[in-house]
Amino acid sequence: MALTIEDIKKVEKIKWFQFFFVPLHPIMGRKIVLLMILALQTVASVAQESANEKQARRIFNQAYSQVFGEQGASLHYDVNIVGIYKTKGDITFKGKKQKFVDEKVNTWNDGVTAYMAFRKKKEVQIHAANSDKKDKYSGKFKFELDDFDYSIQEDKGLFLLTLKQKKHAKGTIKIVKAWVTKKGYEPVRLRIKVAFIWTTIKVSNFKSGGISDDIFIFPRNQYKDWKFIDKRKE
Repeated sequence: MALTIEDIKKVEKIKWFQFFFVPLHPIMGRKIVLLMILALQTVASVAQESANEKQARRIFNQAYSQVFGEQGASLHYDVNIVGIYKTKGDITFKGKKQKFVDEKVNTWNDGVTAYMAFRKKKEVQIHAANSDKKDKYSGKFKFELDDFDYSIQEDKGLFLLTLKQKKHAKGTIKIVKAWVTKKGYEPVRLRIKVAFIWTTIKVSNFKSGGISDDIFIFPRNQYKDWKFIDKRKE
């Protein structure tokens, strides 16, 4: 039976699903790619790995360095949730600094202050950079790498890294599939399964390094006629 938008809305009401990305949320695409980022940012060790799993972990960790090293990185993403919801955007990040541009909002985070410019409302919200209140799902990501079995295989000229949740693991992410290039281990595609829902993320225009800190500075002059709401003390 085909999955409908109403089915997804019902899933949204399930508390454990709230750590993930709620369909139709204004900045959902950005949140989905953040899951990929947070997943990669948790590097763990495990004993008694098979040769295949050791290779998968090694390449996973090297992909992490390619994406999250001190040099910074940027990419374009296209998100598809079971063919029902689609969105796209661009992300640049370097350490704790981030910039996002999606279909509805532009966000600058200089590591101290985050500015969210909602284009339709012509409204800029100001938040502390590390505040979970800048969106209701921040801080709810749960992804423990030791909860998964790893494997690697070649797939159409790429490496396919597969993470499958171990028995008795408590996390809600069941499967992660990550396609990376054989040279440089750059991200190309990601599929994540939470419960029965698959989300696909296609990555393009990936760039590692050469990221200027100036890109994370909010261009206030471009928004001088917009409404500003300071939420740093909330």
